[in-house]
Amino acid sequence: MKNLKKLIRIFTGTEVSVILLKGKLEESGIPALIKNDYQSGISAGFTGGIPSAIDVYIQESDLTKAEPIVNEFQHQT
Repeated sequence: MKNLKKLIRIFTGTEVSVILLKGKLEESGIPALIKNDYQSGISAGFTGGIPSAIDVYIQESDLTKAEPIVNEFQHQT
């Protein structure tokens, strides 16, 4: 069986803020995933979710490295 890495949510915000945070994380070598249930629902023809509640996920193993970046980002916004 493959070694699956656990993803954890580290931030929820607007589309602009999650894109900016994702860029900061990736500049530091931390891959990030954006999950937008609202946009996914619209694309599928459903409604649901909240437009300003978009999530950023990272691998759990990157959490220690990501915490200072996320904390600084939250204090700047």
